[in-house]
Amino acid sequence: MRVVAQRVSRAQVRVDGERVGQIGWGLLVLVGFGPQDNEGTLRWMAEKLWGLRVFADDAGRMNRSASEVGGGLLVVSQFTLYGDASRGLRPSFTGAAPPEDARRLYERFVEVCRELGSPVEEGEFGGMMDVELVNAGPVTILLER
Repeated sequence: MRVVAQRVSRAQVRVDGERVGQIGWGLLVLVGFGPQDNEGTLRWMAEKLWGLRVFADDAGRMNRSASEVGGGLLVVSQFTLYGDASRGLRPSFTGAAPPEDARRLYERFVEVCRELGSPVEEGEFGGMMDVELVNAGPVTILLER
């Protein structure tokens, strides 16, 4: 499982011009799944994101999590995180989970995030999405499990 988490002051996802998800302060979570991912992987990543200390404390240091600052998560499926362009110019995506497995993993990952108490908005799995964000900081963290 691969995640790009960006601290945002706001973010939204549109499909065919219609907004399908949006958050204010929180994390935009771009997520890709590999064939080895399972319930344990999903739970580990959800807990990591919900507890990730990338928000400022009273002294201005990154010492608070989204859960502590009342932030939300905007979760967007992005299989291209498994793109391998080490050979040639066209990326290969053979390392990504097959679409039917990735859909199941994505839906379960969103459920697990909600079970932890995080307010979650989401994109549209497999949809052509326009993702708009204001990266606060900027702060961008890469996570892999």
